[in-house]
Amino acid sequence: MTRLRTLVALAALTLAGGLVAVIPSTAASAAACSASWQASAVYTGGAQVSHNGRNYQAKWWTQNEAPPGTTGVWQDLGACGGGTTPPPTGSCNHPNWVAGTWYATGSIVRYTNGLYYIAEHDNPGYDPVISTWYWEPYTCGGGGTPPPTNPGGFVVTEAQFNQMFPSRNSFYTYSGLVAALSAYPAFAKSGSATVQRQEAAAFLANVHHETGGLVHVVEQNTANYPHYCDPGQPYGCPAGQAAYYGRGPIQLSWNFNYNAAGIALNLPLLTNPWLVQTDAAVAWKTGIWYWMTQNGPGSMTAHNAMVTGAGFGETIRSINGSIECNGGNPAQVQSRVTRYQQFVGILGVPAGANLSC
Repeated sequence: MTRLRTLVALAALTLAGGLVAVIPSTAASAAACSASWQASAVYTGGAQVSHNGRNYQAKWWTQNEAPPGTTGVWQDLGACGGGTTPPPTGSCNHPNWVAGTWYATGSIVRYTNGLYYIAEHDNPGYDPVISTWYWEPYTCGGGGTPPPTNPGGFVVTEAQFNQMFPSRNSFYTYSGLVAALSAYPAFAKSGSATVQRQEAAAFLANVHHETGGLVHVVEQNTANYPHYCDPGQPYGCPAGQAAYYGRGPIQLSWNFNYNAAGIALNLPLLTNPWLVQTDAAVAWKTGIWYWMTQNGPGSMTAHNAMVTGAGFGETIRSINGSIECNGGNPAQVQSRVTRYQQFVGILGVPAGANLSC
């Protein structure tokens, strides 16, 4: 579903008595047209093109998506090469955005650039220009609330997801991933827009490594299956000794991990671990649960590693520790790093420091 998004520059005129009237700026003519959009070209964040008489600017990496597109990657900069940008209709009587002010879902604010933005989720006043908690921009008085540019506001579009996993098992759906995001709202939503994309890329790069490109839903070495029951746990292994093998995007294994994930997600994973291989949203939730809450063999969660700047290497340590890190298996470490570098490239952000462990 596409959304008409007209970018209108607004000027605030302070009148006598403290009243503020918001009026549209009127340019005599539109800006010159940028180079024409080409389907085969790769565009990164900030690139400008023209298409069907309008200029557009890419927010992140994109290819083969003609402006204005459906994923939100293209920002409409207005008409070009003649004509004028139409003014907004209806009332634009909304408050100025204030950093650190809490805004409820649906709140509309006027940003410092003169444009209006609508809050997609409750949030504590994040910057509308860089925060995925906002749709951008909002044509005030334009006749209704626009749909989100990406489901759940996820920083990875479905097209980018498909590019990352061209041979994925049909079980691992993008919709399942988006549905799982509600379990941990801070996932890929913390820090700057760059950090958010780096975290998403780091998670998906490790997922790619663990599952062979989202090909494997369950652990392939069946001989290991009976080994993942720790009988010393008070709850035992009610689903059977060989029931707690690796499943899902992070290959959740061991009865104690199924028990902890089940409690955290309010799912009966200890008694029904098969949910992780039959329900895509559940599978993704277990992966995000581990990423957000478990140090594993490392000293911090993978989430904290990315949002605090500890780096991608620490996410590897949190997942596989000494088995790969500190010279344990440098080839496996490099495989993860290479995939991460590829994925941040797709998302149009730098990889950052401390890539290895």
